[in-house]
Amino acid sequence: MDYQPELVGGHLVLDLVNTVAWRLHDRRRIDRLADLVNLRKWLTASGLDPSDRVMEVRSAVALQDALVQCREIAYAVLHPLAVGAEPGAEDLAVLRELVEDAVRKASLVSSRPLTWRADTIADRVRLSVWRFFEDEDLNRLRQCDDGDCGWLFLDRSKNGSRRWCSSADCGNRARARRHYQRHSGASA
Repeated sequence: MDYQPELVGGHLVLDLVNTVAWRLHDRRRIDRLADLVNLRKWLTASGLDPSDRVMEVRSAVALQDALVQCREIAYAVLHPLAVGAEPGAEDLAVLRELVEDAVRKASLVSSRPLTWRADTIADRVRLSVWRFFEDEDLNRLRQCDDGDCGWLFLDRSKNGSRRWCSSADCGNRARARRHYQRHSGASA
């Protein structure tokens, strides 16, 4: 099936985390960044349009490894927050190292507001992780209610009632399941 990136998280970091489909279902789990063609599609959709130089095989594999590492540590910290728990100290320490490394390599562009520029896509994503924790209201961080999905998103609804990563995807499946249960129970 042709991969079309779905940017439903509300932030680049969450969209990166969501490149694992069916994260909570071991047999259905799909790592969308495992394929370099999909990596290019995700980068382009995310506004990180890669140059041809970046996508040469050796560079692309290094970028792929860096983004997967960033994605997994971001998920390890964000998932507990999304479900009302606290992330582990070891995961926070790894996240701190990841961000500090990106800041060390970045150039300060402006002091008002404090703006950094990174030369590589991987470092731009790492800086985005830092900005996510600084700028976003983590009380609005949610995990999709579908038991197998595992995608994370920022609930920007007025009343904080968003339940699904995508109403058209996981939300529709849940509604169809409820409909089937209601009607199959009535005919039994």
